[in-house]
Amino acid sequence: MDLDSFTALLTPRGRAALAQAEELSGADPVAAATRLRRSHDAALASAALTQARLRERAKAKFGADAARMFFTPHGLEQATRAEVAAHRARRLGAAPGMRVADVCCGIGGDLLALAQAGCTVEAVDTDPLSVAVARANAEALGVADRVTIKLGDGAETRPEAYDVLFADPARRSSRGRTFDPLAYSPSWPGVLALLGRARMGCVKAAPGIPYEFIPDRAETEWVSYKGEVKEATLWTGHAPETARRATLLPGGQTLAAAGVRAPTGPVGRFVYEPDGAAVRAHLIGEVAALVGGRLPDPMIAYISGDEPIDTRWATRYEVRETLPFSLKKLRAALRAHGVGKAVIKKRGSAVDIERLRGDLRLSGDKTAVVILTRVSDKPTVLICDPRPPAQMAN
Repeated sequence: MDLDSFTALLTPRGRAALAQAEELSGADPVAAATRLRRSHDAALASAALTQARLRERAKAKFGADAARMFFTPHGLEQATRAEVAAHRARRLGAAPGMRVADVCCGIGGDLLALAQAGCTVEAVDTDPLSVAVARANAEALGVADRVTIKLGDGAETRPEAYDVLFADPARRSSRGRTFDPLAYSPSWPGVLALLGRARMGCVKAAPGIPYEFIPDRAETEWVSYKGEVKEATLWTGHAPETARRATLLPGGQTLAAAGVRAPTGPVGRFVYEPDGAAVRAHLIGEVAALVGGRLPDPMIAYISGDEPIDTRWATRYEVRETLPFSLKKLRAALRAHGVGKAVIKKRGSAVDIERLRGDLRLSGDKTAVVILTRVSDKPTVLICDPRPPAQMAN
């Protein structure tokens, strides 16, 4: 979808095509395209069908608002989930009168949350199509009066003129998605230069950002939504309570680094798999303290314990059997347990899971969780009960 075809969607004729495309949702793609082209030209029909599919996909991130919003494939991929954007706006203390500079707004996911909280947002992006989509979204959600969106280079923004600088640098290059912060746009050094001049700053980054790219003065928060790590957020401009923090959404539980070192010890009755946000934030010691646990291997983020402690910060499994890794022994053990279906997890293991699954030749009517890991630096397998308990708050 290019800028011309998107602009056409905003006309009365384009909105009619989009409404018809949404009515055809779920139909055979070829049949839907054929039917839509009976009343609209090919370019408009294609744009409408693409937008209808994107709106359907966007429901997972934007809920009911997705039906009114507009998207591009790349923009939707990078856009912040609405619950995460709302959490960030709350942490910023977003309120009427606060002026925010959004230096790489994309399709506008974050600026919408800030504007809905009452902030005045001035946003820029280098992509003309993204700018047009963000403007359409601000109009669709009724916040256009609090938002100004321009085509421009975020690196030229004067962060001193605003209360808050927000940046979500594009993580795609000409060759596709990039995990290298130096290939972000604006570049990571450019983002940090802006951050250094801002009264208060908030920067969204990929959850796997290397620690060496995080400035010492920032608090970094890793955010998990329903068990999936979504992003890392760098906060500056206030005295940080901690250098590292993990947050669980939608509940809002947060865990701050306290310098806790987990003890090491043998595998016990239970094994705990920490939430990915806690792992990324290097909070394994803090999670171990919550469950009274220990590390079977000091370099692996699995925690073991003897008591069934409920926590939202880790999934608990009951260990049925612990054995040194051996395909022959594992196959025999699973056969003895009557396991015909296995959920296979690994940390600290080089084993190819899909190849192992075929080699196990499972048969039986029971299910198990098979954890491939290391215990005291030795390849080990934990065969666990597949039914983790309901997550509890702490």
